[in-house]
Amino acid sequence: MSVSEIPLRETRFGLVADGDGWFVVNARESRWRDAGHFGLFCNFEGKRRFRQLGINVNVLDPGQPIGMYHREAHQEDFLVVSGECLLLVERQERKLRAWDFVHCPPGTNHMIVGAGDGPSVVLAVGARGGRKGLAYPVEPLAIEHGAGVEREVTKPEEAYAGFPAWGRCRYREGSLPDL
Repeated sequence: MSVSEIPLRETRFGLVADGDGWFVVNARESRWRDAGHFGLFCNFEGKRRFRQLGINVNVLDPGQPIGMYHREAHQEDFLVVSGECLLLVERQERKLRAWDFVHCPPGTNHMIVGAGDGPSVVLAVGARGGRKGLAYPVEPLAIEHGAGVEREVTKPEEAYAGFPAWGRCRYREGSLPDL
């Protein structure tokens, strides 16, 4: 059985792939999202989400979390590609630097926050499989870093209710380092 290459579609915010075939796209040419408080990210997806893995390239300024402190029923992993970050994990704070890898098995309370003197770039990968087991617990350390909820919730729309909707955007020149 052969899997076909799918063409990339040009949008006003960058390239996307729609379908189940294979493709190659440069992150700088892909469609991005401006998540405001949560930085910029590219997930390489078109109209349909990837079925098995979510993959994001995140650009964070110091103090910007990737999202809200949470745990879920599936694995998530993070690789700091450049800059510095803080890992908030199970009521602990750990400093991260370029090429530090973080593995979060199912059920691990966690979040990544940009730190240091400039932007950081983080590759985030998570298994897909629905929202069963997703929880945003109350954690004072996460609240202190702008990544926590005041009361535990289980739905993303509740955890992110106080923040503006994320907008699509083009890649912002200089956001990703040349390695």
